[in-house]
Amino acid sequence: MSLKVKIETEYKNALKSKDKNKISTYRLILSSIKDLDIINRSGPNKKETDDEDIKKLLKKMMKQRAESIDIYKKNNRSDLLEIEQNEFNILSSFLPKQLNEEETKKICEKIISKLGANSIKDMGKVMGELKKQHADEIDFSKAGALLKQLLNKQ
Repeated sequence: MSLKVKIETEYKNALKSKDKNKISTYRLILSSIKDLDIINRSGPNKKETDDEDIKKLLKKMMKQRAESIDIYKKNNRSDLLEIEQNEFNILSSFLPKQLNEEETKKICEKIISKLGANSIKDMGKVMGELKKQHADEIDFSKAGALLKQLLNKQ
């Protein structure tokens, strides 16, 4: 089952259960997917929107929610924080589980030793290899900070 069909099914279930928070979030996701479809069809490189495109879109939306969550925490806006957190949780449910910091660190260390990276100048090579092997399961903003830390030690 494609990701889009899965999201549409969840949307229909939310409509049946009259869950307003989920309904609005699913509408937001489906609207963004529809925009993406239009962009993909009308550009010079016409193509169908696939699961990879939708995953990128969901990651982008999650990043926006995470930034908003940080701002709301700083400003003690628990009402808005709760809404963003619910949207973030719904978005993340459609993506593969992200590895925690310890697992990410182990993978980074393994790739650094495999590539023989020994300075911050090698960060691009290591990042490229990470993206090739673990694109869906690593948060690259956290991985970047970890890599800097690991490569500066060497």
